[in-house]
Amino acid sequence: MSNFDFDLFVIGAGSGGVRASRVAASHGARVAVAEEYRVGGTCVIRGCVPKKLLVYGAHFAEDLKDARHFGWDVPDCKFDWDRLRDNVLAEVTRLEGLYGQTLENHKVTLFKTRATLIGPQKVRLADGQEISAERILIATGGWPFVPEFPGSEHAITSNEVFHLDKLPKRVVIAGGGYIANEFAGIFNEFGSKVTIVNRGDTILRGYDEQIRDRLLQISMTKGIEFRFNAPFESIEKKEDGSLTVHLGNCDPIDADIVLVAAGRVPNTKGLGLEDAGVELDKDGAIQVDETNQSSVPSIYAVGDVTNRIQLTPVAIREGQAFADSVFGGKPTVVDYANVPSAVFSHPPIGAVGMTEAEARNKLGTVRVYTSDFRAMKNVLAGRNERALYKMIVNEATDQVVGLHMIGPDAPEILQAAAVAVKAGLTKADFDATVALHPSMAEELVLLK
Repeated sequence: MSNFDFDLFVIGAGSGGVRASRVAASHGARVAVAEEYRVGGTCVIRGCVPKKLLVYGAHFAEDLKDARHFGWDVPDCKFDWDRLRDNVLAEVTRLEGLYGQTLENHKVTLFKTRATLIGPQKVRLADGQEISAERILIATGGWPFVPEFPGSEHAITSNEVFHLDKLPKRVVIAGGGYIANEFAGIFNEFGSKVTIVNRGDTILRGYDEQIRDRLLQISMTKGIEFRFNAPFESIEKKEDGSLTVHLGNCDPIDADIVLVAAGRVPNTKGLGLEDAGVELDKDGAIQVDETNQSSVPSIYAVGDVTNRIQLTPVAIREGQAFADSVFGGKPTVVDYANVPSAVFSHPPIGAVGMTEAEARNKLGTVRVYTSDFRAMKNVLAGRNERALYKMIVNEATDQVVGLHMIGPDAPEILQAAAVAVKAGLTKADFDATVALHPSMAEELVLLK
């Protein structure tokens, strides 16, 4: 028998921690998990799941208008924020229960409290209880970053946005990344006046330039305003509860809420990592090797807390690889090449592989194919919004090294296409595939 209380103790019951826990338990390990908030982590509780449900709700604003062009006598409709908010939160609670049930079914012990490290193989719970484990996995995820400036305490983050008492009439969003653009689209469709404020001069850094420029163009057409090169100076709260945002290089903006979406940082503060000898990088992320092992042999980490690729499916892959490698006798290393991603903006973006700029810098000579078109549905609805598909091909090998799309259902289409890019298929392979007509996806095999 082991001298430890558990074979594995996991701190954090998010996507990566839950996957690692149940897989390790299925391999016969004695596993415990500590979660100080709610089982499910950022994605399920206050991230991609509730946000995607809000995106679905926002899409009805345009769908109801478009329906009239398709013969439906749709009256003017009123949006009820309270009803959507409560339905979304109820779904989150349902999913939280399922995650807890998964742990219970795999005989994983769940401690609903905070845990901190007090040594390489020991943790302390908030009630003072000390527990030993042969191995410890840190899966505490990330946390919204809020820069410090006068009045920053009046801003909210993506953690609080799902719980708003009422729909704000005026929203200022700080940041230019995927979270900022997604919530800009959501609130704009709900009827709020939205302004994105960015201290830099571009949105969606890391995405293909043509795709992000198209989103900017469409967003402005929809009524979303942008302020670039405008750093926050202060937020002033007035007697009526409204806010005035003071910016550099820009006039002040009045708002009902200010949502800070300036990125996320690894959630490592106060965990006792330094005292246990775990090395962190300059951003506070746990430094791990390809096996997810930290500088302390008994301590591992997966997910956003390692700040590699901050995506839920990546955290799940890392949790699976850790459990299979350490407890299942199946050494597994996660391949981070060609990881697909999406921005659930209005319209959404899907991307996999290299951007045009990255491909030219790395490969030298590339071929670029684009299709700039109006979806059939938009044509009949009288909507001028255009989709853009872009394929990047290595000139030397004919291999497709990047796909970038903006338009209706782009992420749904991109997932299948990402398989082809991951498999290293060529432009000729795409050309040899018969088109599925009429569909938007067929543009991918008709690019000339």
